[in-house]
Amino acid sequence: MHPDTPDPTDTPDPTDPSDRCPTPQVAVVVIGYDDRAHVGDAVRSALAQGPAVAEVIAVDDCSTDGSAELLDRLAAGEPRLRVVRRGVNSGGCGSPRNTGIDAATAPYVMFLDSDDVLPPGAVEALLAAATRAHAEVASGLCVRRELPSGREQPWQESLYTAHTVLARPSQRPRLVHDTLCVNKLYRTDFLREHGIRFPEGRFLYEDFVFTARVLAAGPRIALVPDRVYVWHVRRSAEQLSLSLDRERIDNWKARVEACALAYDILLGAGQKELARAARAKFLDHEVRMYARELGLRDAHYRRAWWTHTREYLARYAAVDREMDPTSPGRLVARVVLASPEPRDLPRLRELAARPARLLPPCARTPDGVPVWSPDLPQVSLAQLLTRPTGALPLAVDAELRPRARGSLLRLRLHELYGRVAEAGPRELDVHWHSREDDRTVARTTTALAPSGTDTWSAEVPVDLAGLGEGTWDLRLTLRFADGAHREVTAHALAGAGRLRRRAVPSARYGVLLVQPYATHSGALALRVAPGVRGVVRVARGRLRRLLRRAAPAA
Repeated sequence: MHPDTPDPTDTPDPTDPSDRCPTPQVAVVVIGYDDRAHVGDAVRSALAQGPAVAEVIAVDDCSTDGSAELLDRLAAGEPRLRVVRRGVNSGGCGSPRNTGIDAATAPYVMFLDSDDVLPPGAVEALLAAATRAHAEVASGLCVRRELPSGREQPWQESLYTAHTVLARPSQRPRLVHDTLCVNKLYRTDFLREHGIRFPEGRFLYEDFVFTARVLAAGPRIALVPDRVYVWHVRRSAEQLSLSLDRERIDNWKARVEACALAYDILLGAGQKELARAARAKFLDHEVRMYARELGLRDAHYRRAWWTHTREYLARYAAVDREMDPTSPGRLVARVVLASPEPRDLPRLRELAARPARLLPPCARTPDGVPVWSPDLPQVSLAQLLTRPTGALPLAVDAELRPRARGSLLRLRLHELYGRVAEAGPRELDVHWHSREDDRTVARTTTALAPSGTDTWSAEVPVDLAGLGEGTWDLRLTLRFADGAHREVTAHALAGAGRLRRRAVPSARYGVLLVQPYATHSGALALRVAPGVRGVVRVARGRLRRLLRRAAPAA
């Protein structure tokens, strides 16, 4: 067996009663600031974990909304709950967590934010895995729960498919992608012996730095497939969480700083493979995510983002060697480096999408090398095109035409330097995916037909009434004569009223309010509100948003 291969004999049996550890051994540190509406639920979810929890340490970061008094009342009836009040607000999450580490007396510690919860059995699952494997760290699955819809999305799910023990973090470089500190259990002495702490004060993305310090220390790690943390995402809140508030350039600068520091920590500890993985993550995750949103920002933000990103990328002496040459994130970075001013933002947005879409034109140098554009011949696409058909950044245009007598979806697949024609496009699977309840409906398969020298087209009827109320993402599967297939989303064609809201007569509902729109990444999506009540609800929601936007100006 390779020395860096996880030892299957170390894999715990989740059904073995001996793996359960009810002895009180865990301190749960709950941090909060002016979050009286939620902190009680967080604390109660920690106490409800049962006898494995020796103490819950609620660290109040100098709240002014009565949070501390609420915690004191809870502590009066619960001997395991201790309330620690900080005298001065820190402005971030790192300092109160450090306060919690210092206050912990239990052998293990984990963290919980005031607006999140621990699901039943979380502590027991992590503690059982850590003690059986003699691991300094145990980590499990976190789910992001969108509120108020309740829609859930697993976080870094590929890491948590089975019980696994890693003798060292380098056995699984993908660990650098799980930058959360809250879905993990840590041996308290391990943190103290290595001096592992969070950055103090107002430091955004403090998790990135803390997690890098943990990995740099080379702990033995146990991974469990159990759900151990519920991360509540409240995008409609009046005050967004620090990580969700990405509209100001300071957020991007803070994220770059945290990523750079994490890389330096790993490299300085001799964890070269993890450091390379962290740098690759920056290009393929951070750069792509923020590039998708550039079109939403004003010109000042875009110039500042472009300049700051170029300055940081210029420090990558080996950017081409340390990144998968076929990665869309690498290509986005090369375009940014090659141009002193923001350019091609709509096209970059499509390339940064997941999955990536490379829109025309298909430019070449005079000697035939595929390039980003004629005026950026140094940005070659040659290596990107070495991907197999099922991984190419294929571009499909989509236009939905809502009509009373049968709505129609028009699709057009673009050529990609001859690779599409070579593979032989044959048919297209069309389906709509609900954001509210994660359902996929209205599956349709249709043939693709040549519609020119460089495109293939299809038209698909859409039963809007059959979809019903909700928000629907269009998802496609392209199938080729060579047996390959590719899962894609479709570029939403704009202009000429294509994305206009329409009221469509319906035999089932009387009327349907239909809104085709482009997502942040440019993909076609659809909102449907059936019936008069649905129409009124949409109108009221739009009025509330308009009033909210007008309020600061007033």
